[in-house]
Amino acid sequence: MADPRISHIELDEATIIWRNADIEQERRIAIFDLIEENTFKPLRAFEAGHVGPYRLKLSVDDGRLVLAVADDGGNPLETVILGLGRFRRPIREYFAICDSYYQAIRKATATEIETIDMARRGIHNDAADTLLERLEGKIETDFPTARRLFTLICVLHIRG
Repeated sequence: MADPRISHIELDEATIIWRNADIEQERRIAIFDLIEENTFKPLRAFEAGHVGPYRLKLSVDDGRLVLAVADDGGNPLETVILGLGRFRRPIREYFAICDSYYQAIRKATATEIETIDMARRGIHNDAADTLLERLEGKIETDFPTARRLFTLICVLHIRG
């Protein structure tokens, strides 16, 4: 029976140079939420009879996002590589708004925090839409899964 979802996700630890407590919390939540509920169907693997669940490893190599897909036993199925050019600006904007959000949590009013959070969600949603476009024809997924994957893509781009 088909089970097109991610059962395990791993980030290439060599790619992540620096993280703080806020980012680490975002990473943990994104991974937990992603594993709890997601839709993920790598089309070539699925059409070849590998119907899920899947293990996914995310990394960045030479400025490209690498999504290494394996079966639930860890056997490699396919690798999807996406150029990150269209994500550079959303990643930069997301980092900037997250920084403002974390600062606001510590000292701003509830209204100010809500305003910043709305802007943060907007950037996040736009980036998830872009990811869905870039995955089209390669991996079928849904908006909540793309949103969580974008969070993890951001974690891979953190520099100290």
